[in-house]
Amino acid sequence: MTLLSSQAAPPPPGERDASLLLAALVLATGGVLWWTSGTYPAEMPSIAPWDFSWIEFLGIAFPLVWYLRGLALTQAADRPHWLRQTSFLTGVALIYATLQTHFVYLSQHMFFLNRLQHLGMHHLGPFLIALAWPGQTIERGMPDAARRIARANCLQRTLRVVQTPVIAGALFVGLVWFWLQPDIHFHAMISPALYETMNLSMVVDGLLFWFFVLDPRPAPPARHSYPVRLITCILVIFPQLLLGARLSFGSTPLYSYYDLCGRLFPSISPLLDQHLGGLVVWIPSSMMSSVAFMLMMNNIRLQEDRACGGNNQDDIEIAPGVRVSSKAWTGR
Repeated sequence: MTLLSSQAAPPPPGERDASLLLAALVLATGGVLWWTSGTYPAEMPSIAPWDFSWIEFLGIAFPLVWYLRGLALTQAADRPHWLRQTSFLTGVALIYATLQTHFVYLSQHMFFLNRLQHLGMHHLGPFLIALAWPGQTIERGMPDAARRIARANCLQRTLRVVQTPVIAGALFVGLVWFWLQPDIHFHAMISPALYETMNLSMVVDGLLFWFFVLDPRPAPPARHSYPVRLITCILVIFPQLLLGARLSFGSTPLYSYYDLCGRLFPSISPLLDQHLGGLVVWIPSSMMSSVAFMLMMNNIRLQEDRACGGNNQDDIEIAPGVRVSSKAWTGR
């Protein structure tokens, strides 16, 4: 996951104080949400946390704050396109909505809503964040300590391993299959710790996979070539199709948890609920890979055009901080 650039501008004087202030504001906001959601749960609006989690809140709040601060520290001419900014903010909003809002309650009482929840946190949200290619902007807004952690050799080595094509693809489909095994799914839904682990694993794995696939650069500087990423993106479709078909055409309800906890819509039978969830696994996930395939094909087209001396607006910047000249490709 090429999130950070080694060429980020050095922090301006006084950045440490601003970073500490922002961290204090994030922690204070989290403290307020933690207290109010625990003390007055019925009075909280639907967009407030249903079951507040410090890990989930900080994992969303800090990257968002760093991104916004990075935008503010970037000169107007060098800021990412507004579509990329919108993509990042929408992706973060989707992950927050599926992890922390009252939608969590709904997803705990209908299987097809649970599948929509995981679609947002594993597919669509991370996809939009990776499409924004926000690494340089986030790094510019980071405090020095966070930047050093992100660049640590042990973390970078781990990312290189988990983002190899075979491992990235296997994790992407394997975790979905794992958490949808009926016995495992039942225990994950009744255990708060396992439930949080399941959801966080979906978000992290989605980010790892889509940053690997949607890297707009050729190799090098990207770690893997366009054809390798294209093949990986296509191959992950088939296990998801198989799982979706198994759920959509099954004749026996597999997930008894939703009967025990009480379904939101009694008119939807357990089998129909499972069939609807299977369609969510089947159709949108395949479409996401198809969209990624087309985006990569477009990146290949642009790269070939540059190699042939093409001169168009796409030659200026293919991603924030990834600039090219009209004469030669440098990947920087």
